[in-house]
This record gives sequence, C-alpha cells and structure tokens, in this order.
Amino acid sequence: MFCGACGSSTTATPMTRKRADPRPSDTTVIQPLPPRSTVISVPLWPDGTLRAGLTPGASDTGHADPVRHAVEADAPAEPVTVEASRFTLQFSTGETVSVRGAGLIGRRPLPQPADRFDHLIQITDLSMSVSKSHLEFGQHEGEFWINDRFSANGTVVRRPPAPALRCEPGRRYLVARGARVEIGDQFFMLL
Repeated sequence: MFCGACGSSTTATPMTRKRADPRPSDTTVIQPLPPRSTVISVPLWPDGTLRAGLTPGASDTGHADPVRHAVEADAPAEPVTVEASRFTLQFSTGETVSVRGAGLIGRRPLPQPADRFDHLIQITDLSMSVSKSHLEFGQHEGEFWINDRFSANGTVVRRPPAPALRCEPGRRYLVARGARVEIGDQFFMLL
C-alpha cells in the first residue's frame, strides 16, 4: 500500500523512513596540501617576447649564454631577497587597485583553506563572464605573474606587437607592465 499523494508506504513510520548515516563514525584526518611551486612556466624576456620552453640565459638554439653563465658562476651563493614591487591594476569597470604581493581576482574570490593572499579583489560583472575565483596573481623576483584558476571563460594576455596569449589553467605566466589581461568580458591593464 502506497500513498497516492507522496508515494511513500502507508505502513511506514518516521523511524523506518530514516536512512542510515553514510559517514564513518570515526574522525578522518586530512593532510594539508604541499606548498605551491614558484616555478614560472612562460618567461617574459627583456625584449618583450614570450619564449616558451627556454630558461633565462638560454638562446633560441637552446645553448646557455656563456657570458651570463660566467657571471652567475662567479657570484657568491647568497640568498637574494627581493622586495615586493607595487603594481597598479586598472580595471575596465573603472576601478584602480594598487597591489603588492599575492592576490585573487573574481566575482566573489574565495581562497582555499591552505591559500594565503594579501588581496582579494572583487569585480562587478553583471554578465557573469568572470568566474568567482577567476585569476590568481603574485610576484616572483620583482616580476608580476598570473595564474588562471580553471575559470569558465579563460584568461588572455595581450601585449602589442606580440600575438595574444591564451593562458593554460594552472600555469603561471609573467606579465610586463603595460600589458592587458582579459578575464571573461572584463580586463585590466597592468601599470
């Protein structure tokens, strides 16, 4: 016998309808994620060109630059601390934000529990082309980098006269001052 309105058994009681808890009764310990790597995937060379797959100091032929290699070999092995530079992000929405350190940009940026950011920048986007946590940015040796956080509409870096560069999610890209970074239908200029 079943109820014609809700389809449940007419002989069932509230106690028999209660399902067992699928979670285990013990406490599960979740290990923290390892720290993120600071490896930059695509370097931006001083002449403004992007050269994927080359390390700084290497020529187009893939051989190391002997002059730069000799200078680095003679230098003492002291840790170099680089002060975080100040960058200005000028958004297409009319907002201007001055940043130093790392940050997250999106409609409603929400860092993961293990993430630490100096800035959470919220963008007003009525078309919702910008993801909630669209883009991560930071600095490496005084250079500004971005990392698309698997956004729905992607991230594109434009720096004339070089062709537009669509960023692969999860990889860091160096961005020079004066470049335009498109996030969905919005963009910002790095000054």
